[in-house]
Amino acid sequence: MNLESDGRDHRPEGDHESRARGPGEITTTCAIVGAGPAGLMLGLMLARAGIDVTVIEKHGDFLRDFRGDTIHPSTLQVMEELGLADELLKLPHTEARTLNAEVGGKNITIADFSWLPAKNRFIAFMPQWDFLDFLAREAKRHPNFRLLMRTEVTDLITQGDRVTGLRAMTADGPLTIHTTLIVGADGRNSVVRDLAGLEVESFGNPSEVLWMKLSHAPEDPEQTMGHAGPRQGFVMIDRGDYWQCGFVVRKSTYAEIKDGGIDAFREMVAAVSPLPRERVQEIRSFDDVHLLAVRIDRLKRWWRPGLLCIGDAAHAMSPIGGVGVNLAIQDAVATANILTGPLKEGRLSNAHLAAVETRRSFPTRATQKLQLMMRRDRKKRDAGVPQERSGPPGFVLGIAKWPILAHLAGRLIGFGFRPEHVRYRTRP
Repeated sequence: MNLESDGRDHRPEGDHESRARGPGEITTTCAIVGAGPAGLMLGLMLARAGIDVTVIEKHGDFLRDFRGDTIHPSTLQVMEELGLADELLKLPHTEARTLNAEVGGKNITIADFSWLPAKNRFIAFMPQWDFLDFLAREAKRHPNFRLLMRTEVTDLITQGDRVTGLRAMTADGPLTIHTTLIVGADGRNSVVRDLAGLEVESFGNPSEVLWMKLSHAPEDPEQTMGHAGPRQGFVMIDRGDYWQCGFVVRKSTYAEIKDGGIDAFREMVAAVSPLPRERVQEIRSFDDVHLLAVRIDRLKRWWRPGLLCIGDAAHAMSPIGGVGVNLAIQDAVATANILTGPLKEGRLSNAHLAAVETRRSFPTRATQKLQLMMRRDRKKRDAGVPQERSGPPGFVLGIAKWPILAHLAGRLIGFGFRPEHVRYRTRP
């Protein structure tokens, strides 16, 4: 059975230390489900430390658009500590040293990263598939790293309460993986956390974001990310040759918008976009519009014996500030820091898994609390007020009045409430 993907050069090179146990059956020290930012970062860090690790991804490549394409200063700092930042930043990207919003017809800076205690004081906007390809290439330099693409988890293997492995379906047939630890890093619709029976605490689905592309022209506004507009409901991200635009709408209104027809939707976008009105004609149909349902939730407990969830699998975030990817990376770094020793020495215990949750629980809860406060602020503003006349949120007005707060916002968005640092820096 061929256990490795041949899609887009994602196959690791060299021999693997994972022990074969028969056709369609392998053993590895750590099996990570999900080759997103959290999964590949953790896989890279464990592999660098000499741990046998297998990353499992259900898709055949990383090519999915309208994902979290922000690489925050805290993530760039992690890459710096791994000695990889310079190589990463050779890839095509744009840099946002500030985030801006339009308030009362004026453009204000709502987050300024210039005071951050870091080498790279900006958010890098890079297609996530390029970032993931980079992490995969670095990880597969290690013979103890395996990346299995087109491999979908179907069940967990347990002995008593402890998870000891998983079953998956590959392009070549069924696969069984025996492992000391399974890490669920498979996103907000995590199969791992569902199979593990981990309980989710939900804080509702406050809104939806309709993503679309509009072309970039030389006379367009000079900003890498921002705008917000007169209704605080339009976001623009500079992708170089096009704008990635997000139109925020109330929950469950997309079907109603579609019923109104594409012409009416174009008018809605034109009313809040700073781009020339004729630009919205590029939205040819609703096939050019991608729906992201925003939700905020977290697991009541992130682990059970032999299994741990991190990133969006443990806590789904609002896209405000693009902090979801940032938190997922920080989870991965903390997991590697805490579990590398126990995994290498064969002494992994429930206490170690609980320590990861304890370490990352505060920044998760604090970030979600802030996002929920912003959500309630918007509800108060919109109550009984026509949407086109509702004003900017209170925190934006506060920053407009006291610009020094933009540095505090830059710190929270750029670093988060608890930035993590690399402990194990073993080079290939």
